[in-house]
Amino acid sequence: MDRRVPPLGGLNTIDHNQHDVIPGPADMTTKKAVPPQLQAWIDARHRHRLSHAQVQMARELGLNPKKLGKIDNHRQEPWKAPLPRFIEHLYARRFGRPAPEVVRSIEDHAHQTELKEAERKAARAAKRQAQPATEAPCE
Repeated sequence: MDRRVPPLGGLNTIDHNQHDVIPGPADMTTKKAVPPQLQAWIDARHRHRLSHAQVQMARELGLNPKKLGKIDNHRQEPWKAPLPRFIEHLYARRFGRPAPEVVRSIEDHAHQTELKEAERKAARAAKRQAQPATEAPCE
């Protein structure tokens, strides 16, 4: 006997027995999920109040989004610079310019990567279909 409240129209529900999201009608128009590596940067951007440019600078510097909290404790340790200023300082020192020439958000980066992968898959499929089946299968 299912005692859960019936789902509201167009919303996703969670099946607690399966630990999966049961797709509702709203899933047809929603965006795909961002990969976990990039989601960590989105979370860090919100948690540490960074701009898209500062997140891009930190990624280019090779910083770990999970370790930014160690750097961003300037209130407890007053000799430290605030995290956004520290990232900008490191970026300027390493690359010799104050900011990236082209700033792209993490979501844009994920979308571009997704499009690029789809293009590569389509090109591979077209290449496979264009090749004649001249080789005999190995037995």
